[in-house]
Amino acid sequence: MDVRARLIPTRVPARPDAVVLVLHGGASKPGSPMVSPTQLSVIRMIPVAKRVAAAGRGRLAVYRLLNSSRGWDASHTPVDDVAWALGQVREKHGDLPVGLVGHSLGGRAALLSAGRPEVASVVALAPWLYPDDGVPTGDRPVLVVHGDQDRIAPIAHARAVVARLARTGNVALVVVRGGKHAMLRRAGEFDGTAARFLAATLLGRPARGTAGRVLAGEDALQV
Repeated sequence: MDVRARLIPTRVPARPDAVVLVLHGGASKPGSPMVSPTQLSVIRMIPVAKRVAAAGRGRLAVYRLLNSSRGWDASHTPVDDVAWALGQVREKHGDLPVGLVGHSLGGRAALLSAGRPEVASVVALAPWLYPDDGVPTGDRPVLVVHGDQDRIAPIAHARAVVARLARTGNVALVVVRGGKHAMLRRAGEFDGTAARFLAATLLGRPARGTAGRVLAGEDALQV
């Protein structure tokens, strides 16, 4: 397989305790199959990656994954790029726990990759989902953060997936009131919730705020 995905480091401590992969979204476009570092869906994940790195306080290695192609191709999906990235992480850092945070199609890729043994926790930001998506979460903590004004990825689909998964797994939903798909309105709530959750679940910190309620087992939250 001709792998053209790339990992871009945000912060890589000398001896991290865990790793976070940040996954972008973005629909496919005719004649432009390659992912550009300057496309808006990629740039939007830069502040997410920085917020996660800050929450890790020098204990998290944070990388942004640039997919090998745009959108979701049946022959090679972003899930395949996540698998490649997890292999790269293992080569660089050994068997450290890995957290995934993705937006839109990246959120779907994160959820569909939740069952891999390297993955310890997952955050899906405004994920583009089918209501019947089969997500192998196991017992790992999973958080979906979705704006109630999202017109691209219907929140009803996210609610359906979370409600089904929460019956047997540690899965929760945070609703950002007024939030839209681009996560620009109330951006700090999207980014901050993801960062706190990943720090709490990967580093074993005393959880506070939203992450604390999620880890306590509440299956539906609102911000």
